Amino acid sequence: MTPDVEHLLRTEAPQVLGALVRRFGHFDIAEDAVQEALLVASRAWPTNGVPQNPRSWLIRIGYRRMVDLLRTDQARRRREQYAGMTELAMQDRARQAHPPPETDDSLTLLLLCCHPALSPSSQVALTLRAVGGLTTAEIAHAHGTTESTMGARISRAKQRLARAGARFTPPTDADRDSRMNAVMQVLYLIFNEGYTASTGDELARVDLTHEAIRLARMLRDSLPDDPEVTGLLALMLLTESRRTARTNGDELVRLDEQDRTQWNPALIREGTQLIDSVWHRREIGTYQLQAAIAAVHAATTSPEQTDWPQIAALYLWLERLNPTAPVRLSRVVAVAHAYGPARGLALLDDLNRHYQLDQEPLTRQRERAVRAHLLEMTGNPSSAAARYREAADLTENQVERRYLLGRADRLG
Repeated sequence: MTPDVEHLLRTEAPQVLGALVRRFGHFDIAEDAVQEALLVASRAWPTNGVPQNPRSWLIRIGYRRMVDLLRTDQARRRREQYAGMTELAMQDRARQAHPPPETDDSLTLLLLCCHPALSPSSQVALTLRAVGGLTTAEIAHAHGTTESTMGARISRAKQRLARAGARFTPPTDADRDSRMNAVMQVLYLIFNEGYTASTGDELARVDLTHEAIRLARMLRDSLPDDPEVTGLLALMLLTESRRTARTNGDELVRLDEQDRTQWNPALIREGTQLIDSVWHRREIGTYQLQAAIAAVHAATTSPEQTDWPQIAALYLWLERLNPTAPVRLSRVVAVAHAYGPARGLALLDDLNRHYQLDQEPLTRQRERAVRAHLLEMTGNPSSAAARYREAADLTENQVERRYLLGRADRLG
């Protein structure tokens, strides 16, 4: 299978799944039907060519397979309700009609996956798998847990829905806020996995960052007055604006060493305008604060001009709203830049005593990298080199690993 066909199938899979779930419900069976449709396409398209409307082609195959799966299980008692629903669906002309090729079910599927029958963590995991196209290992990394644990969580989520007889329905007024929060968290995690891939030979996965931005735009189009949705989109755009400058060949380039002429001015302009448009609101959320931090970075033409005291203050505000290990570690970096590396190390030691950032799954690798950098800045090269090597051993991203080992080797 060619890379182009593989990319097309990956892009269309959420659309097909969303279309089937929207008509039949029963996520677990629909997912099986989609996988079989993709398998048929992977065999047929390289030989016969990609059809003119690949999405409609996949939906048609998946639709037929979905009906077959439900009818096959009709004799089983636990499928009796499913079979009845299928017969009703087959009699409904609106359900029989295939959606036009331009229909985009990604956002619909996002909302459907954030079903109130699931816990927030299960909502996020299931949506990342269905819409984001992340592997179980990538989802586990984003959550700071093991692949086996995450696989079991996703499996339990599907079983819980089946036992509850849950139908995937659009949000009600009562659960809209919680489901939207889950959707935003999903998009944030997809973007982060794309911006710094957990594994592989490339630092970033542009397909994931672009997909997260596309879905965030769709979400904002549907909720233009929601300041947090706007903040999330602004954060993604401002962060993505630096992507080209993050590497030089296959080498990682630190933020303060990046060629800022390579930053994307159009994304910076759009992201800054977005965060400025909602910053005057009374309630400031976590995505707006992170976007504001990114906007401060984007506003400077050189590292020396960066307003690090303002960034440190914004991180303190963010930590009070969202007291997580990654936020606390980011505040350490800001404090070190604003007030000196010694103060940054003191804060890091204090946070480790209270919150064990060096043991937290989401920060244990980066804690060592940050400590190494601060030790290097304070003139302790041997200790810095040791921490760089520890950090390198804890990452599976080869670009990041080469960077950390290179810093260690230069220090001796």
